[in-house]
Amino acid sequence: MRIEALTVAGAVEGLRRKDFSAVELTNAYLAAISRRDHEIHSYLFVAEEIARASAKIVDRGIAEGLPLPALAGIPMAVKDNILVKDLPLTSGSRILEPYIASYDATVVARLKTAGAVILGKTNLDEFAMGSSTENSAFGPTQNPRDTSRVPGGSSGGSAAAVAGDLALAALGSDTGGSIRQPAAFTGVVGMKPTYGRVSRHGLVAMASSLDQIGPLAKNVEDTALVYQAVAGHDRYDATSSEKPVETPSPVSLAGLRIGVPKEYFGQGLDPRLSDTVRAALKKFETAGARVAEISLPHAAEALAAYYIVMPAEVSANLARFDGLRYGFASAPSKTILDFYKDTRDRGFGAEPKRRIMMGTYVLSHGYYDAYYLKAQKVRRLIRRDFEDAFKDVDVLMGPTTPSVAFPFGAKSSDPLAMYLEDIYTVAVNLSGVPALSLPCGTVAEAGRALPVGLQIIGSWFDEARLLGVSKVCESVLGKIF
Repeated sequence: MRIEALTVAGAVEGLRRKDFSAVELTNAYLAAISRRDHEIHSYLFVAEEIARASAKIVDRGIAEGLPLPALAGIPMAVKDNILVKDLPLTSGSRILEPYIASYDATVVARLKTAGAVILGKTNLDEFAMGSSTENSAFGPTQNPRDTSRVPGGSSGGSAAAVAGDLALAALGSDTGGSIRQPAAFTGVVGMKPTYGRVSRHGLVAMASSLDQIGPLAKNVEDTALVYQAVAGHDRYDATSSEKPVETPSPVSLAGLRIGVPKEYFGQGLDPRLSDTVRAALKKFETAGARVAEISLPHAAEALAAYYIVMPAEVSANLARFDGLRYGFASAPSKTILDFYKDTRDRGFGAEPKRRIMMGTYVLSHGYYDAYYLKAQKVRRLIRRDFEDAFKDVDVLMGPTTPSVAFPFGAKSSDPLAMYLEDIYTVAVNLSGVPALSLPCGTVAEAGRALPVGLQIIGSWFDEARLLGVSKVCESVLGKIF
């Protein structure tokens, strides 16, 4: 087996047995990036010197017989809207060039404490706004399963790096499905934890009440290892929870109550995905699970509510990028207002501008009550739907996306079609529950086997059960990729 095709757990074991050194493992990934990433473009910046230096520290600890932390020597990638000290941070936008991060995000500091080796920063839709990673100011990322297709977004670079064996695992961010959707498109596992379970300190804010950092990895076990390393309370994030982080434990499918929202199998879902997901559910039922159709009555309103709440928060959060303190600045102007306008016009791409304008509109006088306040009321109803559902079931399951990975350009000229890619994921962010996308099969298209993602949704702060259920489901489904 190629060394870079290992799992996190396999690499940790190999390092403990001294089958290879941390430097050898890191060099294997750096070589793979050098050979193949010109086709995929998953990375915006590769930190070769820093990565090798980190790997040498791990090797020194192994040689001295020191106890190894959980992710010692594991080469990982970080989405480029998460700060890594002394590395560039762009958020996929020209307006932040040439900013260099002055501190580590809390999740990055925790990865480093756990011994992880940071390979570099991955590509994303500009300011995490998109479902295809076509909106990056630095060019699109290709899907390693079929390079003529998008990897999903906005964490497309992180998903592609893991799927293409260019990182053992990666961090992404999820505001409306930006970890789970690219995980589904690329055939990897992606998890959005409960809102407040993982610190957002050092994450460039898009929509602060929706954003959440989470892991992408090759399987559920690896996902759990990375999640355990980064989760927990952080005094630098006022929204982070003080609830203890529980260790995932084995779960049996026998007697497990699985709720299947009927609203997730309606119009717009590719029938091939419906058949694939239902076939997976049938396997779980055969293994002893109790599968029952349930209803999330306000699921149909989730996308509309999301695309009011999210742009409103975008409008406020992106106001800080004005060219005065950091990043891109236009040439001197006659007035400060002209300077702001020119900087933001030239620095932001089309999608951030669209969302800023949408958000400013729904927050404006005369429209706040009609749009924003009403969307927040719908958000509360969506949360109540999940509360009611989890009184009767242990987890919810359905498709992660309505379609498989689509060709480049297929939806980029139609924002509404692109927004509909998030139809099954946004309610999770509006309500704050945790969810995970797990490969459950493939669909044949143009001679390629394209991944299908199964979304597994858990109750608030019940990641231990979510990961346990996902792992046993993964074992029932068998290896997809």
